[in-house]
Amino acid sequence: MELRGKKVLVVGLARTGIATAKFLKAKGSLVTTTEMQPKEEMKAATQELNGMGISMEWGGHQIETFLNQDVIVVSPGVDLNIKPMQRAIEQGVRVISEIELAYPFIDVPIIAVTGTNGKTTTALLIGEMLKEEGKRVGVGGNVGEPLVLFTDAKDRWEVLVVEISSFQLEAIEDFRPRISILLNITEDHLDRYACYEDYIEAKVRIFANQNSGDLAILNQDDPIVMQHREKVRAKKVLFSLREKLDEGAFSNGQSIFLRLEGKVEEYSLSQTPLKGIHNVENMMAALTAARMFGCSKKAIQDVLNRFKGLEHRLELVREIEGVRFYNDSKGTNVGSVVKSLQSFSEPVILIAGGKDKNGDLSPLKELVRERVKHLILLGEAKERMARELGGQTDTVAAQNMEEAVLLAHQKSQGGDVVLLSPACSSFDMFKDYKERGKVFKEAVKRL
Repeated sequence: MELRGKKVLVVGLARTGIATAKFLKAKGSLVTTTEMQPKEEMKAATQELNGMGISMEWGGHQIETFLNQDVIVVSPGVDLNIKPMQRAIEQGVRVISEIELAYPFIDVPIIAVTGTNGKTTTALLIGEMLKEEGKRVGVGGNVGEPLVLFTDAKDRWEVLVVEISSFQLEAIEDFRPRISILLNITEDHLDRYACYEDYIEAKVRIFANQNSGDLAILNQDDPIVMQHREKVRAKKVLFSLREKLDEGAFSNGQSIFLRLEGKVEEYSLSQTPLKGIHNVENMMAALTAARMFGCSKKAIQDVLNRFKGLEHRLELVREIEGVRFYNDSKGTNVGSVVKSLQSFSEPVILIAGGKDKNGDLSPLKELVRERVKHLILLGEAKERMARELGGQTDTVAAQNMEEAVLLAHQKSQGGDVVLLSPACSSFDMFKDYKERGKVFKEAVKRL
C-alpha cells in the first residue's frame, strides 16, 4: 500500500484513530482527521496530534472533507452509513478499516478471533498459551493495542493474535488471517445495523480472503455459524459442547478433548478458575488454535490451570452471608446474558438494562422464568424489558446502580447469586461497560 503523498482522512479520534493518524503521518501521508465530539472533550487526541502537521476537524463531519481524499480510514466505532461516508463511497473514494490499513505492513502470521461473545477471553487465552510456549506474541486489535502499532516489527513478533469486531471487518479488502476463529453469532448492535443479516455478513467476512492453506475454527453448536460454513475455503476444524467429534475439540464438562488426525488429547478443567459453559467454548477454540500453531500440550494445560478471566465478565466481586455478587458488565447483548444465566444453578437476582441495542429479548424469557427469582431493571431500556420480561418473575425498576444493588441485597438470601448482566450497552448512564462494572463493584463493596 503506497501512502506517501496520499490524502488520507481518519474518521474518529479515540485510541485507534490517534494511532492511525500518527502511523499515516510517519508514512508520509497528507493526514486529515474528523471527529464528532467537540475539541474540548478530546484532550488526549489534541495533545498527541498537535504540532504534527495534521489537519483536524472537530464537532461534526463535513461532506467536502470526505470527498477531498484518496483514502478514508474508519475507526471501529464509526458507522459506514453516515451521509458523508456514503457520498464518498459513491464518488469512488477508497474506504478501509484500520486493520486493513495495517495488514500490508505486517509480515508475521495472524490469528484472528471474532464472534458476538467471548472474543476477548479467547484472544487473551491464545496469547497466554503462545507466550507460555516461549513464542514472541503480540495481542491487539479490539483488545490491547490497535493493529497499526504492530506494523513493521518482524523481529519483535513471531505471531499476532487479533480480536476483531464486526465494525472492523466491514471495511476490509485483503486482510487474511492464517487462523480465523468464529465463536458464535447472536443478535447484537441492531442499533447500528439495518438488519441482523448485515451484522452476520460483517462477521463472516473474517473468512473472505482465506484459502485452503489457512485454518478456520468454527463452533459446530451455533446454527448461524454452520449456515455459513460453505463460504469458508480454509481447512475447517470444529468445536462442540454437544457431541463427540471425529475431528476437532469437544468436552464432557470435566475435560476438553482435542482429536486431530485420529489422535486424542485430554485437557483437564479441574483447576481452571474460569466459570461458565461459554468459557468452555472459549477454551476449546483457544487450545485448538494454539495447538495447531505449534503450542505444546503442557503449555496449554498450564495456562488453563491459571487463567482467571476478564474483569467485568462473570467476575466474582464478593460474598456476603452466602450471597455471591457477580459483575458481568461486559454482557452487553442478549446472547451473552443467556450464557451467563446458564452458568448458575443457584437462584439468580438479575440486574439488567441500559442503552437499548434493539435486540430480541425472547431468548431470555424461559431462562428468566426458570432461574431468576427477582429482576431489577435500570436505564433507558427498562420499560421495554419490563414489558417483555417482567411477566416471567418478580420485577422492579431502579433509578441508578446504587439503588439496584441495595434492592438486590435486600431481596437476597443465603445461596443466591446477584448478577449484573445488562443485555444492553452502557452509554445512557456510563462512559463504557468498564465504568458501569466499576460502579457496581463499588456499590457491592459498600454493602
